[in-house]
Amino acid sequence: MGKVAMLIDTSKCTGCRGCQVACKEWNDLPATTTTNWGSYENPPDLSASTWTRISFHEVADDRGVRWLFFKEGCLHCTEAACVEVCPTAALQYHEMGFVSLDEDRCNGCGYCVEFCPFQIPRLEINPLTGQGKAYKCTLCQDRVTNDLIPACAKTCPANAIQFGDREAMVTMAQKRVEELKAIGYTNAVVYGDKELGGLGRIYVLTERPSVYGLPENPQVPALTRLWQKGIQPFGYAAVGLTLLGLGFNWVVQRRVARAAEAEEEG
Repeated sequence: MGKVAMLIDTSKCTGCRGCQVACKEWNDLPATTTTNWGSYENPPDLSASTWTRISFHEVADDRGVRWLFFKEGCLHCTEAACVEVCPTAALQYHEMGFVSLDEDRCNGCGYCVEFCPFQIPRLEINPLTGQGKAYKCTLCQDRVTNDLIPACAKTCPANAIQFGDREAMVTMAQKRVEELKAIGYTNAVVYGDKELGGLGRIYVLTERPSVYGLPENPQVPALTRLWQKGIQPFGYAAVGLTLLGLGFNWVVQRRVARAAEAEEEG
């Protein structure tokens, strides 16, 4: 299979949050202890142990008051800022079209957290060791690379989540948007077919992206490429020069010590 993608039709989502449960079960993620904070959303945000989440958005218009449900998680960008700034290659572009994560390689630098235009990765710091690790949705990379669909898509009772060939998912999304517009959803739009080179997570939205908390025109921060091509190499060079300087200093000091020993013996 070539490039794959997940299609999320928000017009079909019922907010059941079965996808949240399936994600935690498959990835063996612990539940999060929460309190009533005045919203039906639970938990209140993504975290190192919550990789997908349904957010609720209240919209009032000529149709009345509506609740819009939105599945949050990694959008698996083709032009991914997190991949570009990751110094250990823990985050990489997978040939199937998603952004993979190798937790063993992650050094907890937090660059992916800072640079992601969608604010998706979450950093967890071990209070005992101080070591950090970044976490995010991996599109169930262990499942999709073995001809299985992601756990969230498998469990969705409303078929709001589809998974398959990316071109087919884009075509399905465009067709669905036309259907929605025909029945009065004039703001319906496909999100993810072109943004940031094309996303691995494509949405059918009934309202403009900003209503769901999405950037209308997401951009890779300009500092990302400066970081990759300028700051990071300079940092590596600085480390190399420091090591070279330490080595040179050791050689000089060694020669001075030997000269002093020879002078004492003479």
